[in-house]
Amino acid sequence: MIVTTDKRPRTRAWRPWAAGLATLVLVAAAGHAFAQEHPREHPKEHPKEQAKPTAALNMDAFANAVEAWVKRDTQLRGGYFVVYDPVDKKPLLLTLDKVHREKLARTGDQVYFACADFKTPEGTVYDLDVFMKGTSEADLVPTEINVHKLTGKPRYNWYEEGGIWKKKPADK
Repeated sequence: MIVTTDKRPRTRAWRPWAAGLATLVLVAAAGHAFAQEHPREHPKEHPKEQAKPTAALNMDAFANAVEAWVKRDTQLRGGYFVVYDPVDKKPLLLTLDKVHREKLARTGDQVYFACADFKTPEGTVYDLDVFMKGTSEADLVPTEINVHKLTGKPRYNWYEEGGIWKKKPADK
């Protein structure tokens, strides 16, 4: 048995629901009225010719994109480029010193590599390897950032095997 202490007549309980339903109907009708008309004709088949791949970025455009991305990221993070160092298990607060324009490469389809030097507020130099992917300078996004060197001492080295560049731990 349900006991209620509400003395209001039950006939008013439906009013908020009715108002909500009426609002929903009006919004749906307005959306239909303002919607663009759907095209009447559809292609009968998908295009058979695939789009041609875009040309690769030139290395100057890529270097400029890396610098611009680091600058934007630095501004968002209060003046520092923040990278986590998995070896020392700590975040690094860095500022960009330079992008090595002589060490830029296209490593795959729309994938690019840059080597860049960064400094901590104390002056410690970190060499970071930055990989970015995109079709143009404007749409490049980072895919991987690794601490390659700490004050000139490599943590890993690059070697080529069967036309593919791979990393191996540096000799200690």
